[in-house]
Amino acid sequence: MIGSIPVGLLVGRVQGFDPRAVGSGNIGMTNVARAGGKGPAAMTFAGDVLKGLLPVLIGRFAGLSHAALTLVAFAAFAGSIASIFLSFEGGRGVSAALGIWLGLAPLPILFVLAIFVAFVATTRIVSLASISAAIALPPAVAAAHCPRSYILLAIVVSALVLLRHRENIQRLIDGSEPKIGAPKTPATKA
Repeated sequence: MIGSIPVGLLVGRVQGFDPRAVGSGNIGMTNVARAGGKGPAAMTFAGDVLKGLLPVLIGRFAGLSHAALTLVAFAAFAGSIASIFLSFEGGRGVSAALGIWLGLAPLPILFVLAIFVAFVATTRIVSLASISAAIALPPAVAAAHCPRSYILLAIVVSALVLLRHRENIQRLIDGSEPKIGAPKTPATKA
């Protein structure tokens, strides 16, 4: 349930816009930034990270096993990409994935975050940074000697993040993916 909270949509409503009506139509941080600017984007990012982190922390506090924590983390992530409140629509899951991994295994996520930041800094393309981070996640989790269930979760989460970025991947191939700070062009819902 926590993972399904449509933070970007709620932030948009408070700020007077619907992120589903602009840009990619996505409710995630990047599209909220396009629609409402940095403040709403920061609120969306924080909320999406928390909706991944909180269920894992609650599970840890309850003393759940690694396997059970893996299921909790997957449920939070799945809710973020297929919200029960939005007819199983949702975001791309990147911020919620950050939250679940901060709760499960913070060490490998530091490496993944470094890759994300490096790609954003060099390309100014958030989707490329997200895709690169998703690809780096399973080997980072494995290199940190995490439990097998965490490695399997990393593979599944990465695959789903890549699947959710298929339109971005096509735009990257076409050379039409937007960059941070690039002049705005008329956006259409993907």
